[in-house]
Amino acid sequence: MNALKLLNELAWNKLRANSSMPDYAIPKPKFTDNSANALTKSIIAWIELNGYQAERINNTGRYVDNKKTVKNIMGQSITIGSGQYIPGTGTKGTADISSTIKGKSIKIEVKYGKDRQSEAQKQYQANIERSGGVYFIAKDFESFYNFYLTI
Repeated sequence: MNALKLLNELAWNKLRANSSMPDYAIPKPKFTDNSANALTKSIIAWIELNGYQAERINNTGRYVDNKKTVKNIMGQSITIGSGQYIPGTGTKGTADISSTIKGKSIKIEVKYGKDRQSEAQKQYQANIERSGGVYFIAKDFESFYNFYLTI
């Protein structure tokens, strides 16, 4: 049985256990790993469904729009000002998922498709491992599941 099928069954069984509805009325979960976002959600769900802690870490900045639309002396609407990008305040290179499994600090970096670690992410990995934490790069749910079994 593949790992995603196990995840979907585990999630459905949890829904069934917490519901008074008949089985046919409970929607079946559809976890996948066909995008970085879907893989991240699947990993977090697996960790939490197994009774451990996991959270998504978002360190992207945000765009602040300082533009205003005003009317000039001829009555025309014009836009003045500009926007600016404000960088995130988290640790540069931080992993996508921070978790605690069986008392261990585990950081999980999700890399989908051709995505590769940046230098900041490699440095972050080195810092975590030097501190006694565990760092894992998940490229698909099956590889994460096999890693999980070794913890």
